[in-house]
Amino acid sequence: MISIKPHHFVDIITAFGDGCTRFEPHPYGHAVHRVAAEILADRDAMIRIEFGADDICGPCRHNIDGLCDDTIDTSFRPQAPKSKRQYNLLLDERWAERLGLRPGDELTARRFCLLLRDRAGDISDIYRENPAERTAQRHTKLQNGLAWFLA
Repeated sequence: MISIKPHHFVDIITAFGDGCTRFEPHPYGHAVHRVAAEILADRDAMIRIEFGADDICGPCRHNIDGLCDDTIDTSFRPQAPKSKRQYNLLLDERWAERLGLRPGDELTARRFCLLLRDRAGDISDIYRENPAERTAQRHTKLQNGLAWFLA
């Protein structure tokens, strides 16, 4: 069972859509490279929706007692909270509402992708703090990643 935040799952699928099929360890020490490899190795891997620290956050140096102490770059998104924890929670809540998911829900990675394919629609309201051009690029990469993952 993989514990994962909705936005982390979306980010992994989006990276797949940008041509990334192998993630490298990050200097922060988070586990996106391990979780992405698990999802890629088994499209029917079971995942559990999490809004707090997930399996990616676990080993990260910014995970302090289950809370992220990192900040985000607000230079291109001045309306976003500076706290990465607060901003990511907004994204997770928006994705969960869009997809009809709640923390603790369990489904396969494939099922999550099917929900994304069928319900994502226009994602500009999910990433409303970001410039439209950046969100349009993200949308294209997400769609490409979903097509690739579900093929």
